[in-house]
Amino acid sequence: MRDQSIPTGEVADLLISLIQNECVNDGTPDSGHEYRSVATLQEYFGAEGIVVEPHPKRQSLVYRVPGKDPEAPRLLLIPHLDVVPADPAQWTQPPFAGEIFDGFVWGRGALDMLNVTAAMAAVFKRYSTGEAEPLPGDLVFAGVADEEGGGHHGAVHLVEERWDLVACDYLLTEVASPPFRSGDEAIIPVTVAEKGPVWRRLRTSGVPGHGSQPYGRRNALVPLAEAMGRLGSETLPILISEEWRTFVASLPVDESLRADLVDPDRLDETIDTIAVTDPPFARWVHACTHMTMSPTIVQSGAKTNVVPHEGHGEVDIRLLPGQDETTLDDHLRKVLGPSLYDEIEIEPIIDSPANGSEAEGPLWEAIADAAERVTGTRKLIPSITPVTTDARFFRARGIPAYGVGWFDDRMSFGEMLSAFHGIDERVSVDSVGMTANFTWDVIRSFGRRTAR
Repeated sequence: MRDQSIPTGEVADLLISLIQNECVNDGTPDSGHEYRSVATLQEYFGAEGIVVEPHPKRQSLVYRVPGKDPEAPRLLLIPHLDVVPADPAQWTQPPFAGEIFDGFVWGRGALDMLNVTAAMAAVFKRYSTGEAEPLPGDLVFAGVADEEGGGHHGAVHLVEERWDLVACDYLLTEVASPPFRSGDEAIIPVTVAEKGPVWRRLRTSGVPGHGSQPYGRRNALVPLAEAMGRLGSETLPILISEEWRTFVASLPVDESLRADLVDPDRLDETIDTIAVTDPPFARWVHACTHMTMSPTIVQSGAKTNVVPHEGHGEVDIRLLPGQDETTLDDHLRKVLGPSLYDEIEIEPIIDSPANGSEAEGPLWEAIADAAERVTGTRKLIPSITPVTTDARFFRARGIPAYGVGWFDDRMSFGEMLSAFHGIDERVSVDSVGMTANFTWDVIRSFGRRTAR
């Protein structure tokens, strides 16, 4: 049993402040404004920490509590401070008011991932103030900028330019998800792997002219629109990865559904069936078993009566473990056909391979220890996520990284998926406190398991 617990109100208040800071990252260098939440955390911790600012107002904040044993493994907590945009007109509650309504904290970032940011900060504060005994190894907290924009002003900069600040042997970050239920049993998903973003920009060129006289001109928008339409509508390649098989094997569903979820011939039909009752979960299953390709931006032309001479479009492409650039190129050639493929210039925006960590070692066992205390069982579900996190920059250095939390029953796994980057993002107040105390259990167990 825990000697002390972290008050839920304390963590919820911090979460509300972080939401109200409105650190919206729209992908442009001058967005984000993470300096606001850096100031909030500095006040909360009562210490300045080390501020890293690779671009004006794009700040990350790092603290390190030295361990008792310089040879013991170091643990890094790395939540992010930025959030994606939100349209207030679509929300039931204002997305940046951070209001509590019906037992939930509402606001952009409530699930991605300011709830975990607040929880990790609350735990770390116990160590930074000396309330909790130091771990055998160093404990590091890094609240980072720009995760929603690719990490260039945040985790990437720290890993490549300031490794001395974030050097670690194990890592906790996102994605934290509600448990799956099997009768009275709760099984906690732990994010151990993620798909790789390989975003692409398509460019076309043409011959301009007056819009009233298109004959003999070459409209750059036409091949671009055709290409984007094909990429958004063609059947996507299926791959049943080992990570997906491991997840399905632990999923509390009947054996026949388990078999269908790993059968490429029956998978799409199974997803359609799931979508009837749980569309968010069906969408997630599809994303975890297919290369995904979402055309998101098309730009061409400057005036209605001018035939555009150039255009570009951007496509969010995500690859599974086992898929690579050759897989992608083969699919693009097949979908676009020889004429479009040769006519359009395709250039990379982001190239990051799928990555994962083995479900083993002292941090994994520490998560199982915490799970056993709250659920009565050490059963965990190693899961892959279709989204991208800062963990990939550390996994590239061989560092095991996991995402986990502990939620009440007020939101299902599917409902969480729907709210993630969605309308009416929210998290129950109780879940905020539960995640903080679960995280503290994990960290203390990690300390016991790494003591010599």
